[in-house]
Amino acid sequence: MKTYVIGDLQGCHAQALSMLDRIHAHAAADGEPAPRILFAGDLINRGPDSLATLRHVRALAVASDGRIDSVLGNHDLHLLAVAYGIRAEHRSDTLADILAAPDRDELIDWVRRRPLALRIAAAGRDHVLVHAGLLPQWHADQALVLAAEVHAMLRGPDDSFAAFLAQMYGNEPAQWSDRLAGADRLRCIINAMTRLRFCDAAGVMDFKMKESGTADPASGLMPWFDVPDRRSADSTVVFGHWSALGLTVRPNLIGLDSGCVWGGQLSAVCLEDRSVLQVQCPQFQEPARKQA
Repeated sequence: MKTYVIGDLQGCHAQALSMLDRIHAHAAADGEPAPRILFAGDLINRGPDSLATLRHVRALAVASDGRIDSVLGNHDLHLLAVAYGIRAEHRSDTLADILAAPDRDELIDWVRRRPLALRIAAAGRDHVLVHAGLLPQWHADQALVLAAEVHAMLRGPDDSFAAFLAQMYGNEPAQWSDRLAGADRLRCIINAMTRLRFCDAAGVMDFKMKESGTADPASGLMPWFDVPDRRSADSTVVFGHWSALGLTVRPNLIGLDSGCVWGGQLSAVCLEDRSVLQVQCPQFQEPARKQA
């Protein structure tokens, strides 16, 4: 069974359907059984049909016995915060249909139970799927343990979950320490795995730069995956989130966000043979309004 990972959908339902058709045709042409399909997070928001997208992916996942799943992205977490009354909707959000849907509770609960990171074995190599990135101090095993801490909180009692949502936002602490505890610890993990693009050589995260795939060398910042001696480099990290970076395929790195909602492409990669599938997308959002 081959494994395909799809980049950020962001509510682009028609393009998601086209990509799923292409994946099944690609697998069938190779004589493969039904493929494993994973999503790199940000299933919803900014695109024209967040409700249909979320319903479709959830239905596929529920019926798949674990063969289809998604990690959490920052927009998925934003949906939870809005649904629980912690945050207001942004002007460019496209979440209203989800929040007003008759099956809202089932959809929100399914999102809440998604993992922050997944380990995948494919082509004899260890892969880690995460929405944004891994801090350079983390090796893959540690990152998955930390993701499980967040997962346990998300699936915990409603009162503790809602209390954390109220503390989830903020840019501090910007650097990991094993001594971090409580909300600071969980916030740092979530920020790294759902928001990270640039950091410095010590792993201090920067959240100001969003519109570029490169940084001024004088800033001391670099893409998280280019930090020297990054401890997760012996695994292949698969991620989305960074549309300005675009499709990026290296021996130990696969970046899948190619700007679907901004008029780019929806991209998917087969982990076994590194084949790339793409669907061209209309421009649903103006770049000047682009947000994290």
